[in-house]
Amino acid sequence: MKNLIINAWKTIAKPSVHYSLGFLTLGGFIAGVIFWGGFNTALEVSNTEEFCISCHEMENNVYEELKTTIHFSNRSGVRATCPDCHVPHKWTDKIARKMQASKEVWGKIFGTINTREKFESKRRELAEHEWARLKANNSLECRNCHDFDYMDFTAQSGRASKQHSTSLASGEKTCIDCHKGIAHELPDMSGVEGW
Repeated sequence: MKNLIINAWKTIAKPSVHYSLGFLTLGGFIAGVIFWGGFNTALEVSNTEEFCISCHEMENNVYEELKTTIHFSNRSGVRATCPDCHVPHKWTDKIARKMQASKEVWGKIFGTINTREKFESKRRELAEHEWARLKANNSLECRNCHDFDYMDFTAQSGRASKQHSTSLASGEKTCIDCHKGIAHELPDMSGVEGW
C-alpha cells in the first residue's frame, strides 16, 4: 500500500512528458470553468419552487398551505416562492443554507415526514428550527422584499404601525417574532409562553 501511494505521488509530481505547461494550464482553466458553471447551474436549479415541491412531503403539506396566503396570491401580483423565504440571496449565505438543507435529504430518504401524520408530529420542531434561523439573521429573507425604510405606517393598522415604528426600529424584535404562521399553518403552540 505504501509503495502504491509513493508511486502515485511520483507520477503526479513529475513534469508532463507529452503536454506543455501552457496546455495543462489552459486545460485546467477550462475544466474549472465547466465545473463552476455546472455547480452554479445545479445550485440555481435547486433554488426554484419546482425543485422545492418536487417531493410530495413539501407539495402536499406546506405548499398547499402557502397557496391560501397573501404571499401566494395578492392584489399586486407579487408572489413569494419557497427560496424567497427559505434561502438567503447572498451567495455565501446561500451555500451555508444549502449545506444545512442537505439534512432534509436524509429526511426524504428515511421517510421521517413522508405522511401527513408524521409531518404534523414534527411540524413544531421544523418550525422552531426555521424561526430560530430567521431570528438569528434578523429576518433577512423577509427584509429582501419588505424594506423597513419604505413602509408607509399611515397605511397600516394602528397596532401594526406602533409595533413597526417602535419594536422593529429599536432593534428589539425582528419580523419573525410577530409574523409566525404568515405563510404556513402554525404548529400546536400549547405550552409556549405568549400564545
